[in-house]
Amino acid sequence: MGAAVFFTLGAGPAFFSDDMASILPKSHAGAAAQIVLQRYLWFHLVCGLIALIHLLVEWLYSGRPLSLFSTGLVSGMLVVSAAGAFGLLPKMGKLHRQIYSPQNTTEEIAAARRSFGLWHGVSQAANLGLLGGILVHLWTTSKDPKARRFFL
Repeated sequence: MGAAVFFTLGAGPAFFSDDMASILPKSHAGAAAQIVLQRYLWFHLVCGLIALIHLLVEWLYSGRPLSLFSTGLVSGMLVVSAAGAFGLLPKMGKLHRQIYSPQNTTEEIAAARRSFGLWHGVSQAANLGLLGGILVHLWTTSKDPKARRFFL
């Protein structure tokens, strides 16, 4: 949860701030942001796998039935993270290179900018959805369980 909030509200926007623009050209800042985003998505995948394993171990240990909602939420977030890491990010990287390539014509650059803008919007929406999903998962796992195996 902390990493998602930090990346979404702190690290991500910092790459495109005036302070960053004074040190790096926009093309380099965008490339650096993609490198950090790649690591962020890998972190999401690892944390999602740990959350899924945690749900399974909790089920095996406590004997409580698996919550379909929690399992579906974690699995869905894993799918979205994987789609971002293996599909969306490479596509955006290719478009970013097309935008800043000196060999491309102005029409090709304009088309790449439009496409990049669309995919960037999808990326932002997915990131906010993941942030919301993490918040919901945190809330549901921190509640008292409804059924207990052992009564003391």
